[in-house]
Amino acid sequence: MNVPFIDFSEQYNTVKDNINSGLQAVFQKGNFILGEEEKNFEQDFATFCDAKYAVGVNSGTDALYLALSALDIKAGDEVILPAHTFIATALCISYTGAKPVLVDIEDQTYNLDPNKLEEAISDKTRAIIPVHLYGQPANMDEIRAVAKKHNVAVIEDACQAHGAKYKGTRVGSLGDIGCFSFYPTKSLGAFGDGGIVVTNREDVYKKVLMLRDYGRKNRYDHQIKGYNSRLDTVQAVVLAEKLKYLDQWNEMRYKAGLYYKEQLKDVEGVTAPVIKDDRTHVFQTFAIRVQNRDQVLEEMKGKGVGVLIHYPIPIHLQEAYQELGYTKGDFPVSEQVADTILSLPMFPHISQEQIRYVCQVLSESVKQLSGV
Repeated sequence: MNVPFIDFSEQYNTVKDNINSGLQAVFQKGNFILGEEEKNFEQDFATFCDAKYAVGVNSGTDALYLALSALDIKAGDEVILPAHTFIATALCISYTGAKPVLVDIEDQTYNLDPNKLEEAISDKTRAIIPVHLYGQPANMDEIRAVAKKHNVAVIEDACQAHGAKYKGTRVGSLGDIGCFSFYPTKSLGAFGDGGIVVTNREDVYKKVLMLRDYGRKNRYDHQIKGYNSRLDTVQAVVLAEKLKYLDQWNEMRYKAGLYYKEQLKDVEGVTAPVIKDDRTHVFQTFAIRVQNRDQVLEEMKGKGVGVLIHYPIPIHLQEAYQELGYTKGDFPVSEQVADTILSLPMFPHISQEQIRYVCQVLSESVKQLSGV
């Protein structure tokens, strides 16, 4: 049996007819940039996230960058983020000229450890970016408490957690600003790049609207130095149709995650994801931990199982960030996770038969490599 890492064919079959008709309407009208469909999607996604406002942009990275820019974060400022995340979280800080300040993660959730926030705060700290990694929200109450104490903003990197909830509230509306990616492999994915900024703050909303569109208030009235970062109407049509099914697809992912956990509960040497009771996990990625990770990965690929690693090198050990002055050992949990994390196939329509095969191959590979 071959089990791909991702297979969205069933999703596409569900939405293709309505997407095709929606795209035909855009092609006929020619409203490819900031058309009415794009504006409607922004409102629908804001409502979905329990937020007042949303601004479509051209990527999740730009969403983070424009969120920071809307808060006037600049050179000389510091922004805190977890050491274990995709590099885009750090890059968006660097783009503003501010300094990324890293914090280690929790062993169970792989999210930013709020107990280690205080020691990272300085008089230069302007914002904290918790990442809802792999689809499970970070400990937002604790993070917000520290942020409020020190009067710093909270920007959620929700690029992997569309639709997840923390204590009953959707991610994206738990901080000052929420940022999402619509990269095609996301649980809400476009047919190309895309992203969105979500907020309840009217000042942030108005600033991001201008920042994404050359800094203009109207066609030739440029009030600030802005950028060209707009979610095009074609992608909005795709996303709007998929959004109707997102809760259903997330529930399918969640059930697949539970089935994985059941199949792996007695597999020695494998640590399955921990699901916290006060939040939902949408399993953008089903990431386990296993010793001999690289060898296990190769064994599983050789038996037809698509597996990947998210992410093998923490931010502080990336060559691109050597100027921060961190060294190996500074963030031990992030380093341990990076050395052992392995992402198994996960998509809404994955079957129990496929999951059983993946777990069987994983179990056999672990036993073989451990010499049991």
